[in-house]
Amino acid sequence: MRVISHTASNTEIVCALGAGHLLVGIDADSDFPVDVVRDLPKLGRDLQLDLAAVEALRPDLVLTSLTVPGHERIVEALNQRGIPTLVADPVSLEDVFDDVRRIANALGMPEAGARLAAEMDAAMPQRVGGKAARVLVEWWPKPVIVPGRDSWITGLLQRLGAHNPWHDRPNKSQPVTPDEVVSARPDLVITSWCGVPEHQLRPANVIRREGWQTVPAVSRGAVHAISEAYLGRPGPRLVEGYRQLAAHLDALAD
Repeated sequence: MRVISHTASNTEIVCALGAGHLLVGIDADSDFPVDVVRDLPKLGRDLQLDLAAVEALRPDLVLTSLTVPGHERIVEALNQRGIPTLVADPVSLEDVFDDVRRIANALGMPEAGARLAAEMDAAMPQRVGGKAARVLVEWWPKPVIVPGRDSWITGLLQRLGAHNPWHDRPNKSQPVTPDEVVSARPDLVITSWCGVPEHQLRPANVIRREGWQTVPAVSRGAVHAISEAYLGRPGPRLVEGYRQLAAHLDALAD
């Protein structure tokens, strides 16, 4: 079977299933696991997928998604060319587990999918007790964009016994104003900017923002960076995101 992955999360799911050998091409942002993706053809970033190159690789299946605005155009173009696709569009954490199983089923390895989904679920247990800390996860700095109700991040925080201040906003993400952040009073701010390498995340810039000095997280210095690879990719490495969030939450209680 010849498989192309159009998103980093799908690439990581395929590899975690032990099926990396089926990949014949990937998107330009798929960078893990390095030993699998290093030598694979890179077919462009999410919204600049080289459709002719995809077609030339004669895939039996393209794993794509709707997690980025504009992806629907790529999915439509793949369909117009008659290229078989599996489209992931996870909203909740449970949707992520479902996508793991769906992808595994499409690859003919349902048992591996069930096992991986169960392992991920078990590795992110529900934590109970203590005050539910308010956590601002920042997808982008200008304007500040945060997850809403329809985000696996909201579910991830709930499992940690924490709280997304915008958990009731009926969207995947939205911009927020400085006044809204001040009113939300987050206890912890996590920078996880989409597409930005971890070494370029700038918690210090958040602390210096005008008007944010009364925010509890800022006044306490509880502003930290977690790679988008661990929070923004709905796949197996969300487990590492859970662990890093848990460590920062535990530090609040010390």
